[in-house]
Amino acid sequence: MKTPLWTQDEIVTATGGEIGAEVAQATGASIDTRTLNPGDLYFAIKGDVHDGHAFVAAALDKGAPAAVVSSAWAQGQASRDKLVVVPDVLEAMSQLGRAARARTDARIVAITGSVGKTGTKEAMRLAFSRLGQVHASVASYNNHWGVPLTLARTPRETEYGIYEIGMNHSGEILPLTGMVRPHVAVITTVEPVHIEFFPSIWGIADAKGEIFSGIAPGGVAVITRDSPYFERLKAHALASDAGRIITFGEHESADVRALRIVARPDGTMVDAQVFGRPITYRIGTPGRHIALNSLSVLATAFALGADLGVTAQAMAELKPPVGRGERTILSLSGGEALLIDESYNANPASMRAALANLGAVELEGQGRRIAVLGDMRELGEAGPGLHEGLAEAVTANKVDLVFAAGSLMERLTRTLPQDMVAQQAERSADLVESVCAAVRPGDAVMVKGSLSMQMALVVKALKERYGARGSAQTLKG
Repeated sequence: MKTPLWTQDEIVTATGGEIGAEVAQATGASIDTRTLNPGDLYFAIKGDVHDGHAFVAAALDKGAPAAVVSSAWAQGQASRDKLVVVPDVLEAMSQLGRAARARTDARIVAITGSVGKTGTKEAMRLAFSRLGQVHASVASYNNHWGVPLTLARTPRETEYGIYEIGMNHSGEILPLTGMVRPHVAVITTVEPVHIEFFPSIWGIADAKGEIFSGIAPGGVAVITRDSPYFERLKAHALASDAGRIITFGEHESADVRALRIVARPDGTMVDAQVFGRPITYRIGTPGRHIALNSLSVLATAFALGADLGVTAQAMAELKPPVGRGERTILSLSGGEALLIDESYNANPASMRAALANLGAVELEGQGRRIAVLGDMRELGEAGPGLHEGLAEAVTANKVDLVFAAGSLMERLTRTLPQDMVAQQAERSADLVESVCAAVRPGDAVMVKGSLSMQMALVVKALKERYGARGSAQTLKG
């Protein structure tokens, strides 16, 4: 029998809820009936679109041992046998998350940053899985419900816990890092992401610096030394309970320093130093930004006393996830094309990194570089200028054709040579047919935009039409 994640007594003690007579122990936790597994304790969270209470019956039918519901909703129910009744469901899940953190002996890492949080978290998951049992955030579960849910799912036997923490407003990281209480807190970078919600990028730096407020006494703050906001982030770390600061980057004073980064079509080679100790390793994902973030993985391993050699070796197996740089081969009549899927989200920094990756593809024959770009959202008044500013990156990376979706991307297309602009449309759906028709053998196609722009529609259409066949990690272009 699978070891319970939570017993009935633990659920009651943590949440303070009124427990029904038929509530059983839980082997997992869920807020979504579509992905709920038998044994998952179901939390009926009320979201912006759906109220989880509407799916309580479905959760129980799928094998949930109980549903955590609000007392207001429970008043109208004929039976409470499989219910855990609480005043506030989200708070109850947070309390269970805190209980999980209190009982674990795992080494805990928290990661934030304007760019690279999820990729760095996945790199740490991969590396530390070579050293012990790892529990980490699923996808980008990094907000006010994602962090407590991830904590509540933490198995008793976890040895390394890796928790991603995000924000788009000041003050959002504070309660989350207070739940996680990391031994190591990492900030990947500070960029003008969600800038419309801040008076300046300095405000973003301060919001990211909140992650250090929850650090366990004597813990380690890991900060990018290359950032122009380094001193600001360092001040936040010094004001916390951190016992040490470790820096990473290409800066000559970085503790974990990249001496040479060679981006190749099938990966990236890194020559680095960790406190003066030389180390060379390969990353299975192409991209300079990936290499820089990998330094924070080494810094974290050093902070935790983990084996640096094992950590670095694991990077060779790192693969980009769907929507975050995944490469696939498209089979066209007369040859193949390369699809780079960056459709999950976008901001100025990640857009420039994606364009650089497209520029690094080694084309063969008459192949072209095609960029399919959607608006970058939440940039406020700076949005038009930041989109126009991408023109330099587009031309510098030798992009041949640009398909653009959204009113902000129109600002970019106005600044580009008109023979480079294949199509400008309001929606990504309006680009699908023309992009599919334009692709030729030898081409490299990169698709990127903010999540709300639904750029994944273009990716899906290309894969369906041209029968994408597996990873293109070893493909030149």
